[in-house]
Amino acid sequence: MKKLVALLLALTMVLSCCAALAAEDGKVTIWTWDPNFNIAAMKVAKEMYAKINPDVEVVIEEVLSEDIETRVITAASAGDISNLPDIMLCQDNSFQKMVMNYPEVYANITGQYDFEGFPAGKLAYSTVNGQNHGIPFDAGTVVATYRTDFLEQAGYTVADLTDIDWDRFIEIGRDVKAKTGLPMLTGQAGSIDTVLIMMQSCGASMFNEDGSVNFVNNEACKKVLEYYKTMVTEGIFVEVNTWDEYCGTLANSSCVGTINGCWILGTIMGVPEFSGKWALTNMPKMPGIEGATNYSNNGGSSWALVNGTDIDLALDFMNMYRNVDFYNEILPTTSAIGTWAGAKEGSNYAAANEYYGAPIFAQIVEYTAHVPANQTGAFYYDARSALGTATTNYMLGGDLESELQNAEDEINFTMGF
Repeated sequence: MKKLVALLLALTMVLSCCAALAAEDGKVTIWTWDPNFNIAAMKVAKEMYAKINPDVEVVIEEVLSEDIETRVITAASAGDISNLPDIMLCQDNSFQKMVMNYPEVYANITGQYDFEGFPAGKLAYSTVNGQNHGIPFDAGTVVATYRTDFLEQAGYTVADLTDIDWDRFIEIGRDVKAKTGLPMLTGQAGSIDTVLIMMQSCGASMFNEDGSVNFVNNEACKKVLEYYKTMVTEGIFVEVNTWDEYCGTLANSSCVGTINGCWILGTIMGVPEFSGKWALTNMPKMPGIEGATNYSNNGGSSWALVNGTDIDLALDFMNMYRNVDFYNEILPTTSAIGTWAGAKEGSNYAAANEYYGAPIFAQIVEYTAHVPANQTGAFYYDARSALGTATTNYMLGGDLESELQNAEDEINFTMGF
């Protein structure tokens, strides 16, 4: 009996020492990219966390988005994920694909993290089979932003373009073009960003909830392509050849405005001579589609936690992403706009932006709350490519139904059906 007691005491001492060692050696490793954006934001989170948890070491490593995916695939294929970090950033449009293909890597944090305040549309990107696998970060919330001087020249204000549908937008676009000679919008030829933005605003995706591809019976998709072709044909929307050319149209007064993810504001505000000449509002919605909204998304990312790591410690650190002061501090230095509703309570969000003369960041957080969910799945980029080809062929005179059928057949073949 004495030997048993002694053994239990010794075991207790060992476990206590191990626990103490774990507390002293608490470490969180993070993989992310972009020193001026994601890394800069994470450094602020690290500094704030250190003030209340000085014994926890937080290591931030710069790893490109595509390299993170490659390392995950390599580790999962080898059956050894021990060299992966505790936390890693993932593009929203890739999140479901990665979780579905490598479920052993991505921790299910359902019920372990407080997601209150994160919009359902944003959470959907990192949700698979009803389980949460990601903590949202930056917004790709779509904004419509226009040059007020060009609108005034044609007799309009931004209020005339707020809460409208695409029919009214096209009417205004025709009038503005006739009076100013400028298209309302520009975009990169061959890219279907605008098409997908319009689709998501309708609550429509390229896939059904069961993961099957959805082009042929997707009424929203068909209507979006018809409206898009009308705008391009009439010169209301002008397609340019490259991304740089697109950005150039915003900087050299070659168009009235743009409809894109809110990250495009960095490009716009990079031209100081036009300060005070831009206004921001929501995008048009699609008429005749039940559930259509004036809100959408293009881009953004979320944080994933890796199985086999100290999930409790990683989650505790990620509570920084539910902190008003955190979002308030990173906004002016990184231009990262949070998706958590509480972010808009920060003074930097509530303040009028000097360039726009309005509290646009609080406005964007509010828009984020209304963005419909988007089903991405494991074959998102394949479907995007197929729809892009169908769009190009349709714009060149192809039959819409036939092109969508070809796209759907291609993805069904890729999916093994």
